Amino acid sequence: MAVLDTDLDHIFPSSVLPPLWAKLVVGLVAIVCFARSYDGDFVFDDSEAIVNNKVAGVVGRADLLCALFFLLSFLGYCKAFRESNKEGTYSSTFWVLLSIFLGAVAMLCKEQGITVLGLNAVFDILVIGKFNVLEIVQKVLHKDKSLESLGMLRNGGLLFRMTLLTSGGAGMLYVRWRIMGTGPPAFTEVDNPASFADGMLVRAVNYNYYYSLNAWLLLCPWWLCFDWSMGCIPLIKSVSDWRVIALAALWFCLIGLICQALCSEDGHKRRILTLGLGFLVIPFLPASNLFFRVGFVVAERVLYLPSVGYCVLLTFGFGALSKHTKKKKLIAAVVLGILLINMLRCVVRSGQWRSEEQLFRSALSVCPLNAKVHYNIGKNLADKGNQTAAIRYYREAVRLNPKYVHAMNNLGNILKERNELQEAEELLSLAVRIQPDFAAAWMNLGIVQNSLKRFEAAEQSYRMAIKHRRKYPDCYYNLGRLYADLNRHVDALNAWRNATVLKPEHSLAWNNMIILLDNTGNLAQAEAVGREALELIPNDHSLMFSLANVLGKSQKYKESEALFLKAIKANPNAASYHGNLAVLYHRWGHLDLAKKHYEISLQLDPTASGTKENYGLLRRKLELMQKKDV
Repeated sequence: MAVLDTDLDHIFPSSVLPPLWAKLVVGLVAIVCFARSYDGDFVFDDSEAIVNNKVAGVVGRADLLCALFFLLSFLGYCKAFRESNKEGTYSSTFWVLLSIFLGAVAMLCKEQGITVLGLNAVFDILVIGKFNVLEIVQKVLHKDKSLESLGMLRNGGLLFRMTLLTSGGAGMLYVRWRIMGTGPPAFTEVDNPASFADGMLVRAVNYNYYYSLNAWLLLCPWWLCFDWSMGCIPLIKSVSDWRVIALAALWFCLIGLICQALCSEDGHKRRILTLGLGFLVIPFLPASNLFFRVGFVVAERVLYLPSVGYCVLLTFGFGALSKHTKKKKLIAAVVLGILLINMLRCVVRSGQWRSEEQLFRSALSVCPLNAKVHYNIGKNLADKGNQTAAIRYYREAVRLNPKYVHAMNNLGNILKERNELQEAEELLSLAVRIQPDFAAAWMNLGIVQNSLKRFEAAEQSYRMAIKHRRKYPDCYYNLGRLYADLNRHVDALNAWRNATVLKPEHSLAWNNMIILLDNTGNLAQAEAVGREALELIPNDHSLMFSLANVLGKSQKYKESEALFLKAIKANPNAASYHGNLAVLYHRWGHLDLAKKHYEISLQLDPTASGTKENYGLLRRKLELMQKKDV
């Protein structure tokens, strides 16, 4: 009968340094590795997860939180064996239940966390229970009825612990099913091409190639990319593809390690390898495509937990090597060299995450065939105003992925701004044909068609955008502009009102309503709308300006003056603000103030013909007044 090995210090050798010093060294190394990016920008997914997310608290930390509670769960399970010899069954059961609870918390952070229960089971059976697979197989082959090693199943509470783990796992899955349903997320071919490949053999070969890439990233994390989708890794479609060598190398190493872990005569070696492989393989299983399709090809984040197993195996390997060689200093130098190289790589990579430009450009050398990389570089350049360079990258993204509708939409927008309307319309029309529910592309197509004076087509495009996105204030705003161009004033006002209902801070829609009512002589209604808008957006200087114009026409000079001055204080370099205030003073009879603001306006914008004309009229009036006085 096997004896439980509850001496965990024997399984986990203590560090060379005292515990406190070991923790300080690890913490210092982590700070050195990541210090370059602690004050970096919010980049890539951070925009949606943090910057544009209002209920946002601790987000973007799913993998770290999952790893924290995963390791706490494992340590809690280990604690159960430490306590079993001290305080009896009840204390041991408490720690098992606590481990299950912490596993549930890990799963809530990220689904990968549930795998800790499988790791705990493997640890219990193969490491603590010293279950010898080779011995069992031999007894089965020789039809040995004793199978004494199976006595562990009736002793040490193993069956009870396995029952608790199984029940806990089933409960977690049930709660997850009740909250999120059974349907998996919908992924596309560009997210995970291998899962859409024809033929099970092609899928299996490519999945295994992905595994080998993940293994290589653990061994040599030099090829790192923020996104590995969209053609980054071409499919293996033939056995003549040299990349199949990577599959053979992976399984050669993995099978060798598994055989040693399960069949080695050295019990200590067997248990350490089992623990290392357990940490390496079990947390990776949800990302393996074996149970369900995942939405990525390679994701470096899923290697965070498996890296624990990699470190265990590497440490054990160097330890075993040092025992069989006299060149122990050389082994130590190699270990330190590996640590320093990986630290250097971490420092470099940390610096690349400081800004989107550095992050996206770092991906070009790793995944030059990835359309998303080119798209993100193009978007970053466009945001900085470099449209010419952005167009080049957007075109490359569309070339690499002819169905990349988001690249088509952004490229169409830039071409629209450059007045290259014909090509913009072609790109946006193609985008909505590929993805008919792409609301943003429908709206942008409507803007282009409006510019081309194709008003009926533009209205239809706007309607399609609203059909696919009911709450679309920007589309209602643009639809209102179309109606205003067609002198359909009531429809325009209704569209802009819809925009402000959906988005009360939509300043442009409020402004257009005020201006349209002003231009059509509905001053009282324009004033009411302006006051309503300023209550919602009290610091918007453009609204102050529009309402001030209305009040001036209504001869409410004092209130109009106050709003003009407040708008100018908020935006002192707006020539039109000074020009219209000058008009107000001109009407009001405050000619010296009118002259002052006309001159300021013309200094800011010397080409303003209306201001020039009004200034000329004022000067002539002042000259006539001077002559009359003489």
